[in-house]
Amino acid sequence: MDLRKVLAMSQADDTRDGEAVGQLGQRLREVRQAAGMSLRELARRLGVSPSFVSQFETGKSQPSVATLYSLSQVLDVSIDDLFEVRVDVPLEPDHGSESPASVAQPKGHKGDRVNRSDLPSPSSAWKARGAPRLSVTDPTNRPRLEMDSGVIWEQLASTSEHVDFMQIIYPAGSSSTNDGRMLRHRGHEYGYLIEGQLEVTVGFEVFTIGPGEALSFDSDIPHLLHNTGTVDARGIWCVVHPSE
Repeated sequence: MDLRKVLAMSQADDTRDGEAVGQLGQRLREVRQAAGMSLRELARRLGVSPSFVSQFETGKSQPSVATLYSLSQVLDVSIDDLFEVRVDVPLEPDHGSESPASVAQPKGHKGDRVNRSDLPSPSSAWKARGAPRLSVTDPTNRPRLEMDSGVIWEQLASTSEHVDFMQIIYPAGSSSTNDGRMLRHRGHEYGYLIEGQLEVTVGFEVFTIGPGEALSFDSDIPHLLHNTGTVDARGIWCVVHPSE
């Protein structure tokens, strides 16, 4: 980032720049926590008081260019990184952005739902965002896709194009596809079921998993998940895709 821009921001007092200062404080806190460093330890390394650093993180004061440089050195990040907030925000369709459903390939769309049979793999579902150094979400701002079968995917955090980290929800009676078609794609899947139950078909193997049980399988083998229970099934899924 051009230091002249940093100086301009530090001298401005309009609402937009005030929000930028708040975002900088949030980013400072995230980078510090990601580095496993306490506020007191960061203050010690900078040679200042903890309250001095706290003022920055809460957006109550703005660091000078010299302090920003010192922060970047202690936290081992660039000044650009300090200004790049990586907390994921919801996509707002009413403001010209794409809705979560439109992140998937156009071929699969049916209104607000996605035809899972036309979605090659989870890697096709989310807008490519590169590999952020830090990604933080909460339940209110995660990209979300609902399939035509009722199955819901939530992206838990932005990752590289080779990994999908998701929460999956299978309503009672739902399946991966609404026509019973088995799926296959390159990669490997890892899943952990938190609640409910899922009947899993991988090739010629059919078995049921319940809360606390986990599985992994080669996604190139035809597979299908089906909630045969009477309550929603919810789990954490990680899909790793080949680099080529």
